[in-house]
Amino acid sequence: MIQKLGLNYTKIDVCPKNCMLYWGEDENLENCKYCNKSRWKKKRTSGKKKLPVKVLRYFPLKPRLQRLFMSLKTAKFMRWHILNNNLDGLLRHPRDGKAWKSFDQLHPEFALEPRNVRLGLATDGFNPYRTMNNSHSIWPVILIPYNRPPWGCMKQSSFINSMIIPRKKMPGNKIDVYLQPLVKELNELWTEGVETYDSFPNEVFVMRASHVEN
Repeated sequence: MIQKLGLNYTKIDVCPKNCMLYWGEDENLENCKYCNKSRWKKKRTSGKKKLPVKVLRYFPLKPRLQRLFMSLKTAKFMRWHILNNNLDGLLRHPRDGKAWKSFDQLHPEFALEPRNVRLGLATDGFNPYRTMNNSHSIWPVILIPYNRPPWGCMKQSSFINSMIIPRKKMPGNKIDVYLQPLVKELNELWTEGVETYDSFPNEVFVMRASHVEN
């Protein structure tokens, strides 16, 4: 379904002990360069291709952010944080917090373009088979576009699934290993941006993005 929308995902093999990703310059390695564990499952049918022990599914961010500007409705809401002033001073949205305002002062060039995307990040684990007898679990990493109003950005339909981490337990500090593709793409969006069509004013602009904390 998502492939027909031009929203593909990438499979990245992972060390069984979560030491590294078989990605980038390490893509063709057979064993982990840290613990020397094999990348592949031991049992496989004769003649069948090797199967990785663990696979990370990564959903590229750039096309998903560009998609937010293709619809007139969502493109208009991507400017909400700058067009709607907070008159009573109450904290209802990350836009109202000190961290957001400090970020604008530190990076005025980024703040001048209201369509540049501010992203929040969250993760949690769940058992997809809904049974406590099965130890299998997954940890989706979700991105939230804070440009949108509070009644919109926290809806499930606004969440951007960045990756699905296959783990029995919470990733903890090991989550840094899994986040490498996302960090790389966020760095590219911060430094270079990506040309994006905005359907609201019917123009192309260079969209940048940043992960913000509040």
